[in-house]
Amino acid sequence: MAPDTLGILLISGTHERAHYAFVLAAGAAALGRKAVLFATNAGCSALCTDWSGLEQSGRDAAMRSRGVAGIGELRESAVELGVRLIACESGLRVDAIEPAQLLPGVEVAGVATFLEACAGGQMLSL
Repeated sequence: MAPDTLGILLISGTHERAHYAFVLAAGAAALGRKAVLFATNAGCSALCTDWSGLEQSGRDAAMRSRGVAGIGELRESAVELGVRLIACESGLRVDAIEPAQLLPGVEVAGVATFLEACAGGQMLSL
């Protein structure tokens, strides 16, 4: 992929880290960069239709009441902007999440797919 690709590895299942993973992904895509968000282990909850399994998910309502976009809005923006969302196959198994629980369009793949998608670009971990 192009060197302007931003790869985001979400391994944490906290609301704070999941929220910022989507901030970064949507922000990069809004600037015209390719963005790939790869979630594994507890981070896979952020890619579920019902993301209330994230630790401290109650933070979302407080953030929205202060005018900050919540995870729902950020995820929607990321999808609309073409962010590639990948759930780790092993991570899903570890956290007993079924692929049917994921948002529509989320790929299920392994780390090799993520690394290939980010080749030559930046990568960060949350």
